[in-house]
Amino acid sequence: MIKQYRLENNLSQEELAEEIGISWRQLQRLEHNEENTRLSTFKKIVKTLNVPDEEIIKFIKK
Repeated sequence: MIKQYRLENNLSQEELAEEIGISWRQLQRLEHNEENTRLSTFKKIVKTLNVPDEEIIKFIKK
């Protein structure tokens, strides 16, 4: 989900990572579901990428 919305917002991993205050490597791991994230970081991601509530709920249910 993160990668899809990042690409729709025309952001590189480096740009998004800088905007939300994490390393691009951490963002890469999040995009590949290799790492869990803090709720505060998740909130920054969905806010920055304007992810609809429905998508957030689907993601959380997985």
